Amino acid sequence: MLERIRIVLIGTSHPGNIGGVARAMHNMGLADLALVAPRCEVITQDSISRASGADHLLHRSASHPTLEAAVNDCTLVVGASARSRTLPWPMISPRELGQRLPEECRAPQARIALVFGREDSGLTNAELQRCHAHVHIPTNADFSSLNLAAAVQVLAYECRMTWLDQPENAPQQQKADDPAAQTLATHAELEHFFAHLERTLIAIEFHDPAQPRQLMARLRRLYLRARPERMELNILRGILSATEKTAKSAETPPSEHP
Repeated sequence: MLERIRIVLIGTSHPGNIGGVARAMHNMGLADLALVAPRCEVITQDSISRASGADHLLHRSASHPTLEAAVNDCTLVVGASARSRTLPWPMISPRELGQRLPEECRAPQARIALVFGREDSGLTNAELQRCHAHVHIPTNADFSSLNLAAAVQVLAYECRMTWLDQPENAPQQQKADDPAAQTLATHAELEHFFAHLERTLIAIEFHDPAQPRQLMARLRRLYLRARPERMELNILRGILSATEKTAKSAETPPSEHP
């Protein structure tokens, strides 16, 4: 289960924090580290020192230009958020996150991304809207600022505790042909669907990009909460394609016969 979890850091500005995250991950048995547009060098004396023996994770870390690239193959993306947003999103606690893992890892292709934002500003609204859920660490309201590595440590600890509670320290995985282990849509497939959905809604004049009124954000929240399977997403995209075809036919004037 732990090997299915990817820690994603966005726009990290201090190499020591990346080293500290590597140490926190290695403490808890996590090994998949992805960096999105880091604002500093990754391998420095400071990051190696802060890693305290976990610098192999720094050398093996993957760098990506965008969040989408870092989580394309993931079936569950959870963003760490310290503040409330104008559009409420499914919010879970670190313990609830850990408790969800056995069910999330039932499918053989399951991959889970835990996403952490910039030290100074966290995750943007756009980045958070690409997450299935948000996780909030209930810190002291009078002093809620957490170091990046400390935040990773808290979530990684809860994941490890759930793992330790599993029989023989591992969840019972279902076979790929088990109907109960249907293939969930990946982040990349969902993003293609959202682009198709927006294009179709514009074509039928249901959505005006000049006055979005948070329509796409609300639809994102709906479908991400539903956790569609790949087959279900294919059905939805088939409906969108048929809708586009019908709308295009309606725009074409009938041919005149002599």
